Amino acid sequence: MLGIERRQLIMDKIKQDKKVYVSELSQLFQVTEETVRRDLEKLEGDNLLRRSYGGAVLNEQKASEDLSFLKRSTINSETKEYIAQKAQDLISDGDTIMVDSSTTCLALLHHLQKHKDITIITNSIRLAYDFSTAPFRIISTGGSLRANSMALTGSATCTALERYYADIALISCKGIHKQLGVMESNEEESVVKQIMLAQAKKSLLLIDSSKFDKTAFVKTCELSAIDTLVTDKRPEDSWLETLTQKQVELIY
Repeated sequence: MLGIERRQLIMDKIKQDKKVYVSELSQLFQVTEETVRRDLEKLEGDNLLRRSYGGAVLNEQKASEDLSFLKRSTINSETKEYIAQKAQDLISDGDTIMVDSSTTCLALLHHLQKHKDITIITNSIRLAYDFSTAPFRIISTGGSLRANSMALTGSATCTALERYYADIALISCKGIHKQLGVMESNEEESVVKQIMLAQAKKSLLLIDSSKFDKTAFVKTCELSAIDTLVTDKRPEDSWLETLTQKQVELIY
């Protein structure tokens, strides 16, 4: 059995039992306890679990943040539709748009089919499939697939994005924080978003109101790197002040 296969089985077990033991895993997979410890160390490095004496426990925060694409697509669907309607007029005919793999950005694409000559550069497998017959020119980045989010990531994805320049970078995130900025739960996807922001003239961040004052595993960018933020509700006054200071246009 390959190490990557064994680590996936370890994650399947810890998601079910919430805790695993080194001795138990050693017997289960017929490998040394040292091999199991190395597996747990790598999974802890990926922020998927926390090692404890004699074993490991599930990282509950990461598990709740890193929901599958299909589960995320059913959450807050009315809110995502509202955000999409607010954001659609920010896109013009002829625009080239870099789009991440978020379900919130995917909702906006349905409203853009009335536009002409739209080019979409994306790392989203789901987007490329769902809009394969839409009146868009779609460029897929290629790369390594993260099955949970249907996102392509890695060096091939980054290299592909760096070949292009776009009018707009269209992204979402796991949370925003006044001091920490725009946050993401997966480092590889965060890097992809960073490149999209760097390769675009303008950046649009689409988030629902639950993402305010929420942190995640890794910082994608400063709030000042965002040109326009579209959400579903008026944020509290302290956020209005922060966004004004950071020169972020707010639409809700």
